[in-house]
Amino acid sequence: MDDKRLAIVVGAGPGLGASLARRFARASMNVVMACRHPSRIDTLAAEFSGIGHSVCTRECDACDESSVQALFEWSDERFGAPDIVVYNAGAFVQRPLLETSAGEFEHCWRVGCLGGFLVGREAARSMLQREHRGGAILFTGATASLRGGAGFHNLAVGKFGLRALAQSMARELGPQGIHVAHVVIDGRIRAPAVVEQGSDDGGRLLDPDELAEAYYQLAMQPKSAWTQELDLRPWVERF
Repeated sequence: MDDKRLAIVVGAGPGLGASLARRFARASMNVVMACRHPSRIDTLAAEFSGIGHSVCTRECDACDESSVQALFEWSDERFGAPDIVVYNAGAFVQRPLLETSAGEFEHCWRVGCLGGFLVGREAARSMLQREHRGGAILFTGATASLRGGAGFHNLAVGKFGLRALAQSMARELGPQGIHVAHVVIDGRIRAPAVVEQGSDDGGRLLDPDELAEAYYQLAMQPKSAWTQELDLRPWVERF
């Protein structure tokens, strides 16, 4: 078992997930990048491992209870209990209400909310098993966590639920030494696909590396000054 600190990012990809993994690796942490198709991010993990730290990928379907449990059983055995767990998975299809199928709506809710519950629960179980209890569980939210927009029901319902989950977990687990926080991402994140579309204009997109720094600082907060919710937005975003 490795005695380094461990960060697990569930819903890792080439955007914010990759920046989170890079930031945690720079802090000399072991990092597990978990997602449904890890082959898509193997090259990123190899790049980050070149920094000199252990960064690996692991298959995980956040909506499947046995898959999430297997992820934490494997990480517990290999690294020990995690110090930071970030739930960064999401699914969204913008569509008029009357054209939305029950299956599509349920899928978005399962990824947006149920997956957060499964990952958050297993993260807490793992953190509470070790002698020195503690850790940070962070959930990635969105503008839709606070208000539902026309055509955004597929996103808003799951994100509303995820925010409520984070609040409940924070109140239950905080006294046991676990910092639970919800991060509202209020704006579009710069990612390769977005940049290719020529959408970035004068810092109007959120920089994933700067977001990752905010997540890292949030996870490092002392118990005497915990933030339970953090909102991040570019300067042009109205609030």
